[in-house]
This record gives sequence, C-alpha cells and structure tokens, in this order.
Amino acid sequence: MSETDTPHNLVVVHTRHWWRWIFSAIALFVVAQFAWSLLTTDRYQWDVFAEYFLSPSVLKALQLTLWLTVISGSIGFILGGVLAIARLSRSALLNSLAYGFIWFFRSVPLVVQLLVWYNLGYLYPTLGLGWPFTTDFWIHEFDTVTLISSFAAAVLGLSLNQAAYSAEIIRAGILSVDQGQLEAAAALGLPRRVRFFRIVLPQAARAIIPNAFNEIISLVKGTSVVFVVALPELFYTVQVIYNRTQQVIPLLLVAVVWYAIITTVLGIAQFYIERYFSRGSTRVLPPTPVQKFTRWVRVQWARLDDKPAPEESTAIQTAAGGIR
Repeated sequence: MSETDTPHNLVVVHTRHWWRWIFSAIALFVVAQFAWSLLTTDRYQWDVFAEYFLSPSVLKALQLTLWLTVISGSIGFILGGVLAIARLSRSALLNSLAYGFIWFFRSVPLVVQLLVWYNLGYLYPTLGLGWPFTTDFWIHEFDTVTLISSFAAAVLGLSLNQAAYSAEIIRAGILSVDQGQLEAAAALGLPRRVRFFRIVLPQAARAIIPNAFNEIISLVKGTSVVFVVALPELFYTVQVIYNRTQQVIPLLLVAVVWYAIITTVLGIAQFYIERYFSRGSTRVLPPTPVQKFTRWVRVQWARLDDKPAPEESTAIQTAAGGIR
C-alpha cells in the first residue's frame, strides 16, 4: 500500500442529496410566500389582533380554558388509570363495569354529554343521601340546578369523556411491558405493589406518554365545545367579541395563536418527559434541540474549513485503529 492510499489521506466525498435540497427549497418558498402574505395583507388586521391579544376578557377566558384542561385532565387520567386496572383485573364484574363505562362514554358525542349534565335538573330535580331506591333523602338533599352549574357540567363532561380514552391508553401501555419481566420479578418474590410501581409503570410510561399528550392537546382544543353550556372559555369569548365588532379574522387569529402557544408548551414538556423515561431503553439520551443545533453548527463550520466534520473525523480515526 502506497503512502497516498493510507486512511489518513482519504478524501471524504459527501453524498449529494439533490432531491432533498429541491424539495426543501420548494417548502421554504411556500412558507416564505405564506409569511409574506400574512405581513402584507391588510385584511388580517394585525392592529385589531394586537388590541385584543392581551385584553383582560381574552386573558380571563384563557385562564378558564387552562383550568378546565388541568382539572378535567387530572380527573380523567386518574379515573382512567383506575378503569385500566379494572379492565386488566381477573374479576369479571370489574372488567365488565369498566368496559361498559368506556363503551358508553366513547359512544356518546361530547356535546351531548355536556348538554345532558347541564340539564340534569330536568331529569332529577333534587339529589341527595337517604334510603336507597327511593327519593327520601333524609340525610341531605341538594337542588340539582344549584349543584351542577355550567362549570360543574363542563368538568363532569370533559373528565368522564377523557377517562374513557385515557383508560385505553394506559391499558395499552401496561400490556406493552414484556411479560417475562413480570415473571422474573414474581420469581424474585417482589411484592405486587413493587412490581407494578417500580417495574411495570416506568416501562409502560414510554408507551403511554406520547398518546397521553395527544389527548391533553385534544382536551385543550376540546374545551371550546363547552360554549354549548354558555361557559366563557377562550373560543366562546372570541366569538362574543367578533359578533359585536364584526372583526372575525383577527379575533379568530387571537384564539389560534393562544392555542398554538399552549400546544407548543405541551410539546416541549412532552419531549423532556419522554427523554426522561427513555433512560431505561437507550444507553445515550436523545439530544435536545439546543444540542442538535450546536452539533449542526460545528459540522457546517468544519465543512467550510475543508476539514472533516467531528463525526467523520471520529469514524476515520476508529477505522484507522484508534489514532489520537
């Protein structure tokens, strides 16, 4: 082998991804065209958007939207966890009851559930505690209309509907855990509680979290349905304002941007939570967006200097037999 053929003098020729560059250029052109139209089209009325984006009524509605999401999501996932365990139970009664709950609330549209809860006083004027199978509420009696306000009806409808979907997500995550690990833990004599919380749940979380965040994001946008019970959440408030001012597009943009901000924050949280629970399945944690960007900058900077990129240099050194 001549000196010029040694691995140290090999020239790395990068693959030319022409089609990748062409489609990237087309996509960038479309995005730039849309951004240009956003900035130059007067009918978007950005001045009206700026006037209402941080207005007190919109912020108050946003706060109600977040509260509904937090309360309904918490109740939904806690109840969903109980239902998922019941579905996996060997008890035929618990399994059947959990299946019936999930079947019913997944079959009935959310709007119908909200309206039924809001009008429950028509079916049952009073609720209370007393003798079973009678209306003799001798312990305590409540007026249903007073007890179930529009906010309570919204929380009930969203929570129970969310619990039905969460139960199936959690059940699927638990079933995804390798049964061999459960058998090994049982063979070691670990208590059932330790097996579930220390072995099953951390592994099931990797399958549960992506779908759970999808459900939470859907729940954020699903809160817009509670306008049927006249609850002034974000979308309902925006509707009230543009019905009064007739400035539909800028007010809709206000709602869209706020929903996008909430979704973005949830997406960031999902990334870091998934990264945390991936510790058990990967030796090296996936890089964060900041780490990806800095690595990309180093590679591009090395290419400008006509020097091998850091990853390429490492690969050549390894092939050459551990040169330092």
